[in-house]
Amino acid sequence: MSGTLLVVNLIVAIALMIALILIPKLNPAISLVIASIYMGVSCGLGFVTSIDTIASGFGNMMASIGLPIGFGVILGQLMSDTGAAKVIAKTIVHSVPNKFVLYAVAIAGFILAIPVFFDVTFIILIPIGIAVAKEVNKPLAYVVGALTIGDGIAQTLVPPTPNPLAAADLLHFNLGTMVIMGLIIGAIATVVSVFIYTKIHDTGFFKPEKDMNPNAELFSEEKELESDKQPSFLVSFLPILIPVVCILTGTGADAIYDETPMVAQFLGNKIIAILLGTLCSYLIGYKYLGRDKVEASAGEALKQAGIVLLITGAGGSFGSIISATDIGNALVTTLSINSGSVIKVLFLAYFIGCIFRIAQGSGTVAGITAMTIMATIAPSVSIHPVYIALAALAGGISVGHVNDSGFWVVSNLSGFTVTGGLKTYTVAQIIMSISIMILTLLFALILPGAIG
Repeated sequence: MSGTLLVVNLIVAIALMIALILIPKLNPAISLVIASIYMGVSCGLGFVTSIDTIASGFGNMMASIGLPIGFGVILGQLMSDTGAAKVIAKTIVHSVPNKFVLYAVAIAGFILAIPVFFDVTFIILIPIGIAVAKEVNKPLAYVVGALTIGDGIAQTLVPPTPNPLAAADLLHFNLGTMVIMGLIIGAIATVVSVFIYTKIHDTGFFKPEKDMNPNAELFSEEKELESDKQPSFLVSFLPILIPVVCILTGTGADAIYDETPMVAQFLGNKIIAILLGTLCSYLIGYKYLGRDKVEASAGEALKQAGIVLLITGAGGSFGSIISATDIGNALVTTLSINSGSVIKVLFLAYFIGCIFRIAQGSGTVAGITAMTIMATIAPSVSIHPVYIALAALAGGISVGHVNDSGFWVVSNLSGFTVTGGLKTYTVAQIIMSISIMILTLLFALILPGAIG
């Protein structure tokens, strides 16, 4: 089959996937599988081979990141339920002068969103944010934007959240590199994005009389924990710190030793690293919740994990089909990509992510799909594949609007109208998406081999 026809079939498969999500409202995982079947059959793999390839792709993805995602979700839920997440947030926010408090709010969101889902992090932090807005006499829009930026960037770039975990597997590079580059670019993008967002809102962009819902009931004060006992800041931080240190230990040992010591290999394995963090969160839970509540908390977490695992696995299926059809070589030829096509490839990854984000709303689906498509092109370009992942993920959070569940979580909990949500959540996501993309371009051109 000609390369041009392969590319046309890929475009049709993408259009089919988006249409199935938008029109009959099929679950994204089901839509990914149907698009994979179309892609396999239309490109000459045949029905039986296509199904076998889809199944093996799903299995390979789950074998690689299924357990880490499941452990990570439990870790985050226990941090939320024990109050550890709130302790971290309050400590950070209350430790800086008022003029830097928006940056502190964003950093608190950034740290908490590493193990905790976006909406859970926002729910934890919005009562603190409302209190901060009153304390510094700023419209709530400022704090909501800062929360959205910190929360969204970490959720997108830093493992053990699903997309950055999948990035290392899909594009075949060390997870430690994703941790290092995600933290560096994410931290810089957070500060830059909050600065730009604040300057935009200093112009009076947000109109409380039009953009706030007068009938909304906001938290008048921060919710108190059910128990009087709560963990210290250091204890609260351990479940996040342990996996990061373990993964970086493995990455560092790879760089230092010709033959990586077995202990470093063991601790640096993403399953072990995140398992240790999860066990730490269990120990905290036993002390501050009790065994029965810990069991209930873990059970609730796994309910949330199900759909994430299904979508991620289906993304692996789509990736296997794309690899089997040799679409990568077709794209390289059609788009005239060579080892020097760095900017072209990064923008391609970014725009694919943008298209999926705007069309169907889910950042998870957008990021996974963009990285899956770009994985076939990555070997043709003379930069570390982590940059292609970062560009795809930046596109995957580009324009969150009314078809994105996060938009409604933020708007409703903040008491904003639809226009208020667009001026805060959507604007914040556009700013942070562009910031990540620009930083990715700069790092790729200056440091093509990445760090780690």
